[in-house]
Amino acid sequence: MKYRAFAIAGTAALTLMLGACGSTPSDDDSSTSTPPSDTASPASSSSAPAVPDRADADLVIWADANRTAALEQPLADWAEANGITAVVQTVAVDLQANFTTANQANNGPDVVIGAQDWTGKLVQNNSIVPVQITATGVVQSAIDAVSFNGQTYGAPYALETLGLFANNTLTNDPAPATVEAMVAAAAAGGSAGVAENPLCLQVGTTGDAYHMQPFFTSAGGYIFGKNADGSWNTADVGVGTAGGIAAGEKIGALGASGVLKTSITADNSTQLFGEGKCAYLVSGPWALSSTREANIDFTLSAVPGFEGMSPARPPLGIQAFFVASNAKNPAYAQQFLTDVLKDTTITAAMNTVDPRIPVQTALADQLKTDDPVLMQFLDLADAAEAMPNIPAMDAVWGPLGQAQANVVSGDDPTSTMTAAGTEIAAAVA
Repeated sequence: MKYRAFAIAGTAALTLMLGACGSTPSDDDSSTSTPPSDTASPASSSSAPAVPDRADADLVIWADANRTAALEQPLADWAEANGITAVVQTVAVDLQANFTTANQANNGPDVVIGAQDWTGKLVQNNSIVPVQITATGVVQSAIDAVSFNGQTYGAPYALETLGLFANNTLTNDPAPATVEAMVAAAAAGGSAGVAENPLCLQVGTTGDAYHMQPFFTSAGGYIFGKNADGSWNTADVGVGTAGGIAAGEKIGALGASGVLKTSITADNSTQLFGEGKCAYLVSGPWALSSTREANIDFTLSAVPGFEGMSPARPPLGIQAFFVASNAKNPAYAQQFLTDVLKDTTITAAMNTVDPRIPVQTALADQLKTDDPVLMQFLDLADAAEAMPNIPAMDAVWGPLGQAQANVVSGDDPTSTMTAAGTEIAAAVA
């Protein structure tokens, strides 16, 4: 289905002190913005800002730049209603690691927003605590995603996966069935810029395994196998297997032909697409706002797989609020998480700034009418695979992403993927 993009208004402030009588800027404004396409990926931006000191407030939340902008107004309203002060601070790079370090030093936030694949690692290093939430009206799979060893550790609020954005003016195949068809359609588009960059998929010099996952899985790669009971088998690492090597060969071939390149990064992928320099973009719901603001006539469809190989399986992520184990005000933190899910007041307000697929059925039903493009991602999620929420995931993203970037740059796929698989297996043994 084709849609004419429309603009969504949002705020640009990054760090804001929110009080019962209004808001004033925080004295610690060390945050910088990051591109929307970087928000769901484990990959880091190259421009690392200083981690902010904990603000002087009753409730402190850390988030990436997009969620900071989305949360600031609903948090202001919540703080005023409860007669307390609250602040949301941006940590634009390595949020999970910086949160863990700050929490251990008793200088971190009360709450952090992150993905479900953080859960096991944060539990393992005692960085978060179980929470009490009411799951009425929340899809059970979202609760399961932030549960570990039988306890719930987060308040999930949004689901996200990847799709293929097509610029309808630059291709006659807005929903290609295969990677090969996509490349051919971009080449037939006739634009010099598109010929140079048929596809915007962020790679960078250190890779981005999250955004590469659809291609990796289509060619036979996988992260971990599963046991008979459905649990993850960390002894079965699929990166250096025959399937992982085959995926490396396919990814490397796309690099050799210029379809994938390390010069396309989290910092420029959506910008290039918005400027009409790519016929296609692989990204998630976080790319909707910028694409709409660029007034591009676009189509959203599933990321295609390789011809004659398996369907692409994009990653499925759940974004959630977690309470820090060393929170200075755990009662306020718990109250906030409870209020996030008690109705759709907070989540609906966040969604107007940073569109995501809600895990609350009431908001999802509303958005099917209000924002059908966003809700297409709900259909795309049917083909996605949930990211493991086990501690071993911490050892995956770096080596796998770097291996994929290296084969895009021309390194031998067999030795590169084998080495990455060996490194991951050693780390999780």
